Amino acid sequence: MPASFRSELGNQTFQGIIVFKSFKAPALECFSREQMEQLSARIGQFDLFSDEQDDLAATILGDSVPLAFDADGRITLPAALAEHAGITETAAFCGRGPTFQIWTPEALAKHQADARARVKNKGLTIPGKAPQTEP
Repeated sequence: MPASFRSELGNQTFQGIIVFKSFKAPALECFSREQMEQLSARIGQFDLFSDEQDDLAATILGDSVPLAFDADGRITLPAALAEHAGITETAAFCGRGPTFQIWTPEALAKHQADARARVKNKGLTIPGKAPQTEP
């Protein structure tokens, strides 16, 4: 795990990450335990036993694996997670604000190039102003 990602999680109660298979890409989604609790609460806003709640819970929560950091800040990916992302030897980490993803370097490069092309074709920009912080 890159030190920059680990440092963001330094004050969390669980010294590790929660990982699940992305349902949109050949990548792994990585959250802190607190972020997963928030995600679980949001899934819980769907009607209990509804198809939407059941599908999201099965896809995200049912597939989630807590992975603790070892003494050197490493994690070991279970085979099913590594296989989903096609990771064998080398992994690439992609920050996504408060979360991040793990990809193969080749798949991440293609994903970023495709995303960049979509942004350009759609003329996307970031709306609004950054929040003001008080001194």
